[in-house]
Amino acid sequence: MAFADQFRLSSHAVIANDADEILLLKANYGDRNWGLPGGALEPGETIHEALLRECHEELGCVVEVKYLSGVYYHQVYQSHAFIFRCDLPHKASIQLSEEHTEYQYQPLETLSSVQQQRVRDCLQFNGVVSSAKF
Repeated sequence: MAFADQFRLSSHAVIANDADEILLLKANYGDRNWGLPGGALEPGETIHEALLRECHEELGCVVEVKYLSGVYYHQVYQSHAFIFRCDLPHKASIQLSEEHTEYQYQPLETLSSVQQQRVRDCLQFNGVVSSAKF
């Protein structure tokens, strides 16, 4: 990669409920897909700062970051995604941003194969950060 080349970095939260269902947000842009809370880093941000900012913007609350579980490269997007296990504050009330139309907790099996691997790695975290490319 040359010095002037660019690629994207993003941070995302895996938040599960008591039934081990995963919190997903439905975007109101692009393909209007369901995805994990989080998004792209802004210049000068760390992966933790971006995660906290994006989750606060998208969920309307500050998440508790537990650990970084994986870093995944997505060739189609020229992007690295950092996946974190997070919790919502006790009795948090989700207030979606204008970027999303709804949220819901979904079973792991309903996620795409890429999302399933990232989330499964996160939920089965053994102290070693996972890495894969798609």
